Amino acid sequence: MNFDDAIQKHAEWRMKFRTAMSMKQKVDASAIGKDNCCELGKWLYAEGKTLHGRLASYNQCIEAHKGFHVEAGRVAVLINDGKCSEAEKHLAAGSAYSRASTSIAGALMKLKSESAKAA
Repeated sequence: MNFDDAIQKHAEWRMKFRTAMSMKQKVDASAIGKDNCCELGKWLYAEGKTLHGRLASYNQCIEAHKGFHVEAGRVAVLINDGKCSEAEKHLAAGSAYSRASTSIAGALMKLKSESAKAA
């Protein structure tokens, strides 16, 4: 797993949401709200668990990733319901989504660092 790519892909969700709103597109709220559907989630629950499951930062990463997808799922539902102004508030700095996004990035960096030390 390339941790930097995973961080970037999760950071790109904000732009994907804004694009969906501006284009009046629906998003797959069900999949977005699940932490085991994206590439990182699939890796975390399979190879990542085998490789890093013993590390404290692995569990922190799992929890941060779940939290991110819960918040992303909430934004997705708002977009699909046509509540774009409310979705924008959820994407704003200081929001639960923003904190979850920062949390997953930090957790991934910590897992990257801890796994490099353990190798």
